[in-house]
Amino acid sequence: MDLVGQVVTIAAVVIGALTTHLTNHLLERQRVRHVLLTRWDERKLETYAQYVDAVRTCIYSAVALYEARTGLARPIRPNDRLTEDLTDAEAARSRAFERVMLLAHEDVIEAAHEVNTATKAVDWRARGTTDGPLSEWRDLNREAFRAINAFHEAARADLGVLGTFQSADHSARALILPESRRESQPPAAGE
Repeated sequence: MDLVGQVVTIAAVVIGALTTHLTNHLLERQRVRHVLLTRWDERKLETYAQYVDAVRTCIYSAVALYEARTGLARPIRPNDRLTEDLTDAEAARSRAFERVMLLAHEDVIEAAHEVNTATKAVDWRARGTTDGPLSEWRDLNREAFRAINAFHEAARADLGVLGTFQSADHSARALILPESRRESQPPAAGE
């Protein structure tokens, strides 16, 4: 019986060691997987923030050019310099979009395509490539900001951020658009 007791003890020790090793191995794999996911989430967050920053820079450059070109505001620089600023901003937006394409979930990529489409329309109007009244310019800007908000929602979902903001209410806040002309003021070009 002494031999049987020793075999049982040895077997229990071996089973305990194997169980401990297996548990440690699985926990380590899970920890490594979590670290990798966290690292990719950090990269995605950085990429998404850079993309939105590039998009907003593009819009601000387009607004400055449009206002100068149509006489809505005094130009902050000569029109050719404002056009160069917009060209540079468009290049930065394109580069940021490529990073989104590399890291993002399909829904975020689709939302980014919508942002590009909406902001391109703003850019073209600012350059004078397309024409239309001031009310249409405002609508193009509203659509761009709506698309940015949809991108935010898709990016938040991709990153696992809980909660939402109300897009319709959010879109109506702090939208940078030229004020409507008073009846006593002459209309700007294209109005």
